[in-house]
Amino acid sequence: MTDTITLLGLESSCDDTAAAVVRHTPGQRPEVLSSVVAGQTELHADFGGVVPEIAARAHAEKLDICVEEALLQADLYLRELDGIAVTAGPGLIGGVVAGVMCAKGLAAGSGLPLIGVNHLAGHALTPRLTDQTEFPYLMLLVSGGHCQFLIAKGPEEFSRLGGTVDDAPGEAFDKTAKLLGLPQPGGPSVEAEALKGNPKRFKLPRPLLDRPGCDMSFSGLKTALLRERDRLIVEHGGLRRSDRADLCAGFQTAVADVLAEKSRRALIEYMTLAPKTPTLAVAGGVAANMSIRSALETVCDQTNAAFLAPPLALCTDNAAMIAWAGIERFRSGQRDDMTLQARPRWPLDQDAPAMLGSGKKGAKA
Repeated sequence: MTDTITLLGLESSCDDTAAAVVRHTPGQRPEVLSSVVAGQTELHADFGGVVPEIAARAHAEKLDICVEEALLQADLYLRELDGIAVTAGPGLIGGVVAGVMCAKGLAAGSGLPLIGVNHLAGHALTPRLTDQTEFPYLMLLVSGGHCQFLIAKGPEEFSRLGGTVDDAPGEAFDKTAKLLGLPQPGGPSVEAEALKGNPKRFKLPRPLLDRPGCDMSFSGLKTALLRERDRLIVEHGGLRRSDRADLCAGFQTAVADVLAEKSRRALIEYMTLAPKTPTLAVAGGVAANMSIRSALETVCDQTNAAFLAPPLALCTDNAAMIAWAGIERFRSGQRDDMTLQARPRWPLDQDAPAMLGSGKKGAKA
């Protein structure tokens, strides 16, 4: 296909309800005509994390409002679109179901094609939306629920080089914030506190750096921080502000060190493909962390690879990336119908062994 394509995208895999309209004409830069995101931070604030049932209900309440606002901002009617793209997984199943059902209703009522999108593919293809990055490129997808190195070879062709064997970095940031009495979401809270701390005070571990490969682990780092916190509370009768800042700084630096070293190894493996323009792209909510970005940029400078990080608004969950991934599928002739199912698990690399085990519903990651 060579014509201009305009898609509505819907995203509801975790705690952000989003709708966006993206347009693309071959040979031109993609246009994000609108992007609406309704967060749920206040709804989950008292629980120290995302409550799936609360998230699902909020999605069901907000999806149609976000769609209406996205169309209004794009100055388009539903009938003027070419299709509807929606996150069909992986994610919290209640939220994914809400998005898929909303998209099905819109498609049925308008007669527009329906395109199911892998949420991870949305993140992984964002460099093509923002910078028209050519395949193959190396993607570090680092978020609240996922962390993996992927070689993006095509819109639906990804090879995983490694990933976390337990907690994702974003999850570790959230748990660290909870342990230290900081507000959620944990990533921004820990980063802000770390700016006031000494990253060298505590000798926190760098898990799996003594082993070859690109796999990562962050659960042990979180446990080490917990032990340091408990020791300080016993010694001082509580956790002082300076202690908390130093713990945050040490934790953040440890995560950055692990991601940097594993990125270096992943780049070496990726370079064997002899890419025309070697590129490491990073996406996902944790990609917004400036300390981590700086560490990754340094690795790219040392390995003569370009470093690419999307704008912060496109690092976290959003529907523009879903609309774009839908456009990539749409151009290749892919369509879905009313049998499209919401999937809690949906690995991008179907041939790679499961990172976190598997069950009746398939590989988790």
